[in-house]
Amino acid sequence: MKLLKNAQRGFTLIELMIVVAIIGILAAVAIPAFMDYMKRSKKTEAALQLNKIGKNAKRVYSETSSYVVGTATQYPVKVATGCCNGGGTQANHCAAVPASFAADTTWKALDFQVDEETLFVYDYTGAAATFTAKATGDLDCDTSEIVYTLAGTATNGNPAVKLTEPAVNAD
Repeated sequence: MKLLKNAQRGFTLIELMIVVAIIGILAAVAIPAFMDYMKRSKKTEAALQLNKIGKNAKRVYSETSSYVVGTATQYPVKVATGCCNGGGTQANHCAAVPASFAADTTWKALDFQVDEETLFVYDYTGAAATFTAKATGDLDCDTSEIVYTLAGTATNGNPAVKLTEPAVNAD
């Protein structure tokens, strides 16, 4: 059997450069889409917690014909912006302090507290027939805060809530 001396082995430099270029193009498209997806997934926390506040406020209204009256302290306590700068064990998360919510009479009357580290800080202001609850957060610590607002009203004895989300391009 005769061995071929000029047999090709491996890839040429051009083929390797083409593969690297294709990977670069895919990464340029995929990474921004992934980051956007991550931000959108983080935003669901605010809507879920405000939904909990809304349900509890409607329950109180059904029982007493009045929303919880008062202004709750904003918790968890934020630093300069909604970004907690690693206040929790995870970067950019506020540490959970359920005892702070329990010590505040307004939060206690709403039966609301945050038990896990959070990306948002929450506040509540209520009167007998209306209330406003907000979730404020800076998801990527770029000093650009987003605010979710939950407004509660009572018309003819029927409690209702409406969640207002920030603009799609916010943060």
